[in-house]
Amino acid sequence: MHTDTEPLCEPQNPGAIPASFRDPSGRLFRLGKRVLRVVNPAGVADVYAFLNSPQANRLVAAGSVIGTRAIEGDEREGMLRDGGVEALFRAGRGAALLEHDPIAFPSFPYEWPPEMLYQAAALTLNLALELLPEGLGLKDATPYNVLFRGPQAVFVDVLSWERRDPVDASWLPYAQFIRTFLLPLLAHEYFGFPLDQLLLTRRDGIEPEEVYRWAGPLRKWMPPFLSLVSVPTWLGRRHNPDDAGIYQRRHEGNPQKAGFILQALLQGLRRTLARLQPAAGKKSTWSDYLNGNNNYSAPHLAAKKKFVEQVLREFRPERVLDVGCNTGFFSAMAARSGAQVVAIDYDPVVVGQTWRQAFEDRLDILPLVVNLTRPTPGAGWRNSECPSFLDRARGGFDAVLMLAVIHHLLVSERIPLAEIVDLAAELTTDLLIVEFIAPRDSMFVRLTRGREELHQGLDTAEFENCVRARFEIARVEHVEGTFRWLYALRKRIKPA
Repeated sequence: MHTDTEPLCEPQNPGAIPASFRDPSGRLFRLGKRVLRVVNPAGVADVYAFLNSPQANRLVAAGSVIGTRAIEGDEREGMLRDGGVEALFRAGRGAALLEHDPIAFPSFPYEWPPEMLYQAAALTLNLALELLPEGLGLKDATPYNVLFRGPQAVFVDVLSWERRDPVDASWLPYAQFIRTFLLPLLAHEYFGFPLDQLLLTRRDGIEPEEVYRWAGPLRKWMPPFLSLVSVPTWLGRRHNPDDAGIYQRRHEGNPQKAGFILQALLQGLRRTLARLQPAAGKKSTWSDYLNGNNNYSAPHLAAKKKFVEQVLREFRPERVLDVGCNTGFFSAMAARSGAQVVAIDYDPVVVGQTWRQAFEDRLDILPLVVNLTRPTPGAGWRNSECPSFLDRARGGFDAVLMLAVIHHLLVSERIPLAEIVDLAAELTTDLLIVEFIAPRDSMFVRLTRGREELHQGLDTAEFENCVRARFEIARVEHVEGTFRWLYALRKRIKPA
């Protein structure tokens, strides 16, 4: 959503970003590698109140809020001389023009493990509480206001802030926060629903009535179900749907009382959120893979680590995609070598572990729950409001890691080798570090389940012949004592 703030180049071909079309106060658009925001008259006073707030500036410096600057004076006049920019500014009834700091890779709530949704929820409440004394409030509270810069949650929608009425004790996004943050976390924790199943087709989250149907008779009376699910469901049955009174602002007699009530409400949500914090140490089929749930001995694993480390040191990639990251060991290796890393795996447990480690060690790793064989589709209005994972990833990396992955794609998913190679070539602009596992490997045999004849002809010669259509072999190493080979491949400028 946000890209580098670099000098303007010609030609630019500006274009609106579909993700912002719902916003009544402004629109985002791209200008080369820059992302700017047109703000219309309805949003100008509020956004400047936010940008001029000392507390907001402190939060920007801390990395909690996206860095934003107003483009004014001669600079703005110069930009508006570009016909495309001027047309977008006019179409958006422009009254102000903003530019945002970069976010390397935009992601969406249905791609996050529960740890990251929790982090985004905690950030939203913390910001609402910290800006309350400065007379600013959030007018919406959705995870779509948050992106991740590596493992750190960053609030990016500066048009979500408004100047508060000092005697208003209400927080209108209260129900939205529950639907989009608390109930998905609750449904995942107690019923095991993956977040993509809960959020991919539900932009506005899930309703209490829906969770109420999943809960048993006893659970309906236990916290946090009673307050988040059961009471709203019971009250909803008695509520007249034509009565808009519950959506009206609540005015108290004085600012101190209103502020106290609102602060207590937000702190209550924070306590409820804390009860839904994902627990560390969860197990899954793949969570112990590097601790012995594989057919690598310690010397074999050490040889693999050494090979990857040497290739990263030699080629120095800046943007790395780690496919099948597991708990993020090689993602961390790439990040420590200086790369920005996007780490994907279909297992939310291992992705959550990767996030915890990256957050604790301050590593530039963005972990996402993405299955490369069924990658996140385009979502939202016209399937373009939120671009698909592949649309965001193609050509976005100068190195891709596919370690202990290809045999899963070949056997479990029946993806032809040439298709895998072609996709890897679309994702990387240069380097592919890949592990080839021959059919005689015990893990390969375990996956085939009696269908060994499907891969009888697969060997290193066939693998190398296939990859040479898109890559050149820069380095290859056999892991002694195994049926595994490690390759460093360089992408051909033109396919062979």
